[in-house]
Amino acid sequence: MSFLDTLRQWDKAVTCVDRQDLPEALSIFLSIQEPNSKIYFDIGCLHLLNQDLDAAEKAFDCSIRKDEHLAVAFFQRGITFYRKQRYEESLADFQHAFKALRGNQLIDYKALGLRYKLYACEVLHNMALAQAQLGNWEKAQENLVKALDYKTEAKLNLIDKALQSTLKQKPFKPVEFPSNVLFKPNKHYVAELEKKDYLGKAKVVASVIPQDEFSGFAPLQPQVKDGPTCPKEPEVLRALEGEPHTVLFEFVPETSDELAVVPGNIVFVLQKGADNWASVIFNERRGLVPYNYLERLEISLASKQNEGIPRPPNRAPPTRPERKQESSNNSLIVKVRFTFTFAVSVPPGSPYEILIEKISNKLNLPSTAFTLSLTSEVTGQSVINANTEMESVWSCASGRHITLWCGTKEETDGKPQSEIHFVALHSYESSNPEDLNFHQGDTITLLSRVNQDWLEGQCNGNTGIFPASFVEEVPVNDQ
Repeated sequence: MSFLDTLRQWDKAVTCVDRQDLPEALSIFLSIQEPNSKIYFDIGCLHLLNQDLDAAEKAFDCSIRKDEHLAVAFFQRGITFYRKQRYEESLADFQHAFKALRGNQLIDYKALGLRYKLYACEVLHNMALAQAQLGNWEKAQENLVKALDYKTEAKLNLIDKALQSTLKQKPFKPVEFPSNVLFKPNKHYVAELEKKDYLGKAKVVASVIPQDEFSGFAPLQPQVKDGPTCPKEPEVLRALEGEPHTVLFEFVPETSDELAVVPGNIVFVLQKGADNWASVIFNERRGLVPYNYLERLEISLASKQNEGIPRPPNRAPPTRPERKQESSNNSLIVKVRFTFTFAVSVPPGSPYEILIEKISNKLNLPSTAFTLSLTSEVTGQSVINANTEMESVWSCASGRHITLWCGTKEETDGKPQSEIHFVALHSYESSNPEDLNFHQGDTITLLSRVNQDWLEGQCNGNTGIFPASFVEEVPVNDQ
């Protein structure tokens, strides 16, 4: 089956899903020869909807074999194993999905044709659930605490409820992928499937040359002596930004800053990095592509006017280059209970100064404004300060995790600090996961002042930052 036939069948199948005709969609998908990883993923999702877990497992196996970096396929196979009560295999797949996230808070698959965001905190949530089903309650709690580092305002309640369940050693519900959401073929490719003849067939009406049958779009050249021997190279080629390269291999992006290309595409390289990634422009879109997937193209219409672009060689693509990222595998996760709960990471065995600086930056408060303790009750033995032997503090850590309690000086001296409240003058919605969304008239509790323009607060059980210009402080008497 050709690439165009595969696109037609794929587009036809997802159209059937949109019409809720799932049997016909599955029949069309299964008729596709040599499906790619995305099509196998779609087949697995439809099998899950039909409760055919064995067929779903096989489809996700094929999807992963085709693309071992497709985190959402590991996530879906983990759900399949969980439904089959194969918890160890389910845990392994969720771990693979988390690894494929490569330290990112989420992967947005919109650029690949799937309207879905896979959140790291949800993957950790399901990892914790699989460990809970295996009886590893302590490891389940550790993963949920780790999820706090990847939290978003919409997912915080989910993690908190799961933590409460693990403390009571009760299982909780998994986060499941909406199986009727499928990968769709590139709309630009689909639009090119059916070519339309808008102009019709051209014919010669009149010409200065007898029996002239030329019907192209270029004007006839004047019949004069000593005419130009070759056409002038157009200025547009010199105006294009970057160096032209032809694509040798298909490249499927894994992050939003990478660009999807297929063999034969002409891209313009703007910059080549030392890590073998190139910043390119293709179809007015800019993104990253491995440079070893490209070959420099010498364009000259004067010398190659009648030559076509040579077909790329048929060979296996090179290994995808690694992108540099910070490693936090050896960090110690410190969960801090304040008026809200947050987490910071520090190197193992860190001195007091590093710990207090991390917490001070998180709260946007000077280190003199709050105290730390090992327990919820502040006593002389539990208080952590500059004179504390930090080795004794870190010895209380369990599996690279430790919980500390934080209070303001006013609270520890028995003089509770009054809370500051704001009322929302306007509704605020943002796609940034760190922001706090609220509606006009909502009451917001101030947690910290980030700077003169931004505040951190809590509203309707969610925590995040928001612009100070959208709210007005409520006077103390009105509180």
